Amino acid sequence: MEKLIIASNNQGKLREINALLAPLSIEIIPQSDFNAGEIDEPHGTFVENALAKARHACRCSGLPALADDSGICVSALNGAPGVNSARYAGDPKSDDRNNLKLVEALKNNSDRRAYYYCVIVLVRHADDPQPIIVDGSWYGEIIDQPRGDEGFGYDPYFFLPEFGRTSAELSAEQKNLISHRGKALAQLAEILRAGKF
Repeated sequence: MEKLIIASNNQGKLREINALLAPLSIEIIPQSDFNAGEIDEPHGTFVENALAKARHACRCSGLPALADDSGICVSALNGAPGVNSARYAGDPKSDDRNNLKLVEALKNNSDRRAYYYCVIVLVRHADDPQPIIVDGSWYGEIIDQPRGDEGFGYDPYFFLPEFGRTSAELSAEQKNLISHRGKALAQLAEILRAGKF
């Protein structure tokens, strides 16, 4: 596989995926190069949304496609925002409004445990009956005040006790080694290196 379309227009995700797959010498192409717009994500699970996005990008491009669906899951909120993380505060998407809503929802709660979750789906063709599916989790807790200016989404509020920092205070290289997406992409890279795709 020499080319791979990425089913995302999120610049932060595209940078992370490109950095993590660069050693495989695969040309990473954003779906926007094929005028493939984002599709609805109506499903209740990350894997169903990722599969729908990958199939859509593949249909638009004719190339193998990779899609991820990821979000933050908060214990005290029964896993919310979960699959609704990008639009937790409604449309249009807004990291600032999502973060404010999350902090408000946890205002009187001492349980701040949370984890980022990512599932990645890779399809060879639009009707691939056996997509490659990998996932990863990253555990931390939610804080009330943002810290750091790296990353995107909930990163400034996602505190990592073992580092004493938020995700937004880590360098891109550090984050890619330990994040939910980094873990999932590392699994995918091993599968691709082994020639199992």
